[in-house]
Amino acid sequence: MVACMASAVPDLDSLGFMAGVPYSSPLGHRGFTHSLFFAFLLALLAAAFARWVGASAWLVLVVVLISTASHGLLDAMTTGGMGVAFFSPFSNARYFLPWRVILVSPISVTRFLSARGIA
Repeated sequence: MVACMASAVPDLDSLGFMAGVPYSSPLGHRGFTHSLFFAFLLALLAAAFARWVGASAWLVLVVVLISTASHGLLDAMTTGGMGVAFFSPFSNARYFLPWRVILVSPISVTRFLSARGIA
């Protein structure tokens, strides 16, 4: 369950759309929360609570790090958006992987439930 939650945490940045945070901002969608640095910070935080889930700190750190980082890697394989800021906060440059084989999903709930979103 922790790994599933960690893999979804990066998309909390989409709440910034409602707050007026520009997509291209370091705190915008696919910005800081999609970075490898953020994945490491989240993994460190989760490791501090490892005993609460009954696991070793190292195991929690590795699982959360991989789960969180995988979100950005998969987003970098999509067909839309501005890319992923893998190296934020050190660089806000956005990247895609050479294999962009995942059709990007609409972001809003109404667009997600449209014919395009269902497709």
